[in-house]
Amino acid sequence: MAVGSEMEADIDDLPKNPANYMALTPLWFLDRAALVHPNRLSVVHGPKRFTWSETYQRCRRLASALAARSIGPGCTVAVIAPNIPAIYEAHFGVPMAGAVLNTVNIRLNAATIAFLLGHSSATVVIVDQEFFTLAEESLKIIAEEKKAAFKPPLLIVVGDETCDPMSLQHALRKGAIDYEKFLESGDPDFAWKPPKDEWHSIALGYTSGTTSSPKGVVLHHRGAYLMALSCALIWGMNEGAVYLWTLPMFHCNGWCYAWTLAALCGTSICLRQVTAKSVYSAIAKQGVTHFCAAPVVLNAIVNAPPSDTILPLPRVVNVNTAGAAPPPSVLAGMTKLGFRVTHTYGLSETFGPSVLCAWKPEWDLLPLEERARVHARQGVRYVGLEGLDVVNMKTMAPVPADGTTLGEIVMRGNVVMKGYLKNPKANAETFAHGWYHSGDIGVKHPDGYIEVKDRAKDIIISGGENISSLEVESYLYMHPAVLEVSVVARPDEQWGESPCAFVTLKEGVDQSNEQALAEDIIKFCRAKMPAYWVPKSVVFGPLPKTATGKIKKHELRTKAKAMGPVKQSRL
Repeated sequence: MAVGSEMEADIDDLPKNPANYMALTPLWFLDRAALVHPNRLSVVHGPKRFTWSETYQRCRRLASALAARSIGPGCTVAVIAPNIPAIYEAHFGVPMAGAVLNTVNIRLNAATIAFLLGHSSATVVIVDQEFFTLAEESLKIIAEEKKAAFKPPLLIVVGDETCDPMSLQHALRKGAIDYEKFLESGDPDFAWKPPKDEWHSIALGYTSGTTSSPKGVVLHHRGAYLMALSCALIWGMNEGAVYLWTLPMFHCNGWCYAWTLAALCGTSICLRQVTAKSVYSAIAKQGVTHFCAAPVVLNAIVNAPPSDTILPLPRVVNVNTAGAAPPPSVLAGMTKLGFRVTHTYGLSETFGPSVLCAWKPEWDLLPLEERARVHARQGVRYVGLEGLDVVNMKTMAPVPADGTTLGEIVMRGNVVMKGYLKNPKANAETFAHGWYHSGDIGVKHPDGYIEVKDRAKDIIISGGENISSLEVESYLYMHPAVLEVSVVARPDEQWGESPCAFVTLKEGVDQSNEQALAEDIIKFCRAKMPAYWVPKSVVFGPLPKTATGKIKKHELRTKAKAMGPVKQSRL
């Protein structure tokens, strides 16, 4: 019997009807924002300014133009773009047409993007002009693989006056449709329809290669609605907030804040490239009240030279951070500067962050260092998440709340994904025993707050991006001098963590100049993988192993930590 189909006794037999029951979807937030604050700024990007009335019309035009080309239910629309108005509009316009939005990480290489577009069967690709050649190369890879069976997707290019016009002209010569012209073909009064079932898919996002191939995380309208509201509640985010997009919208749909901002009739300030100087400038000139960022961005803000800062801050600025656990020193540094930091934790599979270190007033009395240490814990579940625990990985029994017993962090509730696209084996594993298994190892403290201690599959989190050590190793094994290799996380002052490769060289390789060898290996990696995957340090020597020949990664992690943090990232 399906979940929720069991009939329970009630005081009445009143049925649902169209007047009292509708599928939950965040699309209604946009309709309301345009009604309540039609003239308030919705999206700002450089010289461009849009109001909520205009954004609603543009999203309806997008939905209408897609529907006119038979793009709707069962279709996937991929967007390859940084934080620009078009990717924000796609969060509404694509599902308004009944299609599913797939925002693609612009930092991936062409081969990986080709896999994503092929796996998702993308029928439309909307791409920012700066990344058109990347999309072009990806589609060429798919065409070569599928040959006669290849059906090219509808290709739409987004122009940006802050970019070199040559890339836009190149895209148009190649037959891409100009995004603004595409919108002009749509109806600003398009009568879009909400989903009949809130379980209908709204978005598809891919994990950052934590297995041999990225997994497609399918999200539903119900979860997006609940998480969008939950995000505002846990952060104390007010109506009319001014939000700076330092977090990529391709990252878990901007942690659902794309939809939250419509619910709050707030203003999105787009930031194409994130620097400490641009963040401070936006705070001073654009009235920014909130932004989300990985710890690497916070570190840049804390360590920015005086010439790039604007201090004291003109107002308290709220910051939401997630990714690799931020060092207590960074949290303390942000607090000293006048930022109010909320520490969260989550995964693509839980609509982004779904756990937060909910602040307790008594912590204000703690010394700054102790306060920062407590603040660095991942915490308790969001309002929208029904279940969170740390369990014994064999018995599934909750671990004692002693702060030391390790277990796997598991979740359940309405802000957990539908599942992985076309991957029943992974779904069976990840939903075993009625919980979503995060794969992260943690402890539970006496107050019920959880803390991540390790990552079960040796995931490296660099600048907020997940990196699979196994995938990096697979490329390193292709180097002609490498006999054996193991990749682990090493602390990195700029990125939080970065890959560190421990390498055993083949017999006969000249080892007289290890520096030159290391540089050659790093150069080899740059040509093979995304830039942020490239090891920032290479260590030569035999690898520690168990009696069965398994590499002792925990020993290598200890060694990498003892080496100290990477002082300057090459990325």
